[in-house]
Amino acid sequence: MKRRTLLSTLAAAAGSFALSARAQNTKIVFGYTAVTDFASVFVAAQEGYFAKRGLDVELKFIPLNSTIPAAIQSDSLQIGGPTPSVFLQSVDGGLDHVVVAGGGVTSKAITGFGLVARAGSGIKSAQDCLGKKIGVPGLGAFLHVSFRAWLKASGVDYKKVNFIEASFPQHGDLLKGGSLDAVVTADPFMSRITDSGNGYVASYYSTFLEEGNPTIIYTAKREWVQKNAAAAKAFREAVVEAAGFMTKPANNAKVREHIGKYIKLPPEVLAKTQISPPGPVTTEKQLTYWVNMMKDQEMLKTVPKVSELIFK
Repeated sequence: MKRRTLLSTLAAAAGSFALSARAQNTKIVFGYTAVTDFASVFVAAQEGYFAKRGLDVELKFIPLNSTIPAAIQSDSLQIGGPTPSVFLQSVDGGLDHVVVAGGGVTSKAITGFGLVARAGSGIKSAQDCLGKKIGVPGLGAFLHVSFRAWLKASGVDYKKVNFIEASFPQHGDLLKGGSLDAVVTADPFMSRITDSGNGYVASYYSTFLEEGNPTIIYTAKREWVQKNAAAAKAFREAVVEAAGFMTKPANNAKVREHIGKYIKLPPEVLAKTQISPPGPVTTEKQLTYWVNMMKDQEMLKTVPKVSELIFK
């Protein structure tokens, strides 16, 4: 996504939230996974954007993205960051959750995730994935769904690929031990695997995706949002402010420092990790993109009314 376009979008978002509703010391437990798509929340927490709006936000690491909706439903989390596909599947399954704000978005300039094959596996193309065991960090999550879309576009029947759910930190060891032939993974874990020699990038398939669509969205129970509307708006405003902070080149080192507090990385790995551009406000058009992709993969029983899934 071009920087000028991103700045214009953020300016418009900031303007729409000019009349900020300050929450009164609302406690929010927020669930995240180990990817830079959550950078806007990390920045908001470390720069004090939540606190100045009366929010007490505790960030909680969740190993598998696909478990986030259940954690929200059980009130273990008030807000969490599922991928759009995980969110839409949970709504399709009967959960009454809504989008409060957005995390990272896709960009053709980002090669921070892709298909990493085990050294010696011989996997070089989509066709080579047939019959192979491929690890994904959440069945039905962003990487899984987008990778299947790439396979289908490449003429490969993804139903003939054996997908195995495995959290990001497990990917390197599972490849090294031979339990998996490849993983659909993301930085910093992708760089760790390639640097170790245990695997190589078979495809930066992410460049196949359209630009500017959400990779992570921040969601909550509709009931919680209705009872805590001021807190939900304040949370989104803080994320918008954090996104603005992220777009300024002078803040790059600080952004990486904040990411490093929540995703434990060696300094040399963190320094070269790509950071997804922020998309703090999720639109109906963006969510519809994922609905259509999931319909194409027969993942939804019904087509949701997207306009009713976004907190305004």
